[in-house]
Amino acid sequence: MKIKTLIPVMFALFALLAFAADATGTWKASFETPNGKIESTFVFKVDGSKLTGTVTTANFGEVQIADGKVDGDNVAFSTVRNGPQGEFRINYKGKMAEDEIKFDVTVAGMDQTFPITAKRVK
Repeated sequence: MKIKTLIPVMFALFALLAFAADATGTWKASFETPNGKIESTFVFKVDGSKLTGTVTTANFGEVQIADGKVDGDNVAFSTVRNGPQGEFRINYKGKMAEDEIKFDVTVAGMDQTFPITAKRVK
């Protein structure tokens, strides 16, 4: 590749990296479920493609994120909670755009998906 061609390609790559979304920080969401309204606080830390942190709700308290991944603007993770019938897994898959993440949330074993929009706390 010629130097004249390489320079614009390098600038384009650096521009893409500069605009890559970063989920690190605190996010809040409020959503309706069949069991009523739930407010959640997400605290994320990103290290490369690994996502760690916590999810806190008034109903269930705080829990650590498991299997967290970031791929560009896509975010995915799970949490394991204790309920009246024992442990259950909640799977989150979302897409970041500026200061919000639109998640599709599923509870393992249930045939329902709940949309949630989390907004970055500034």
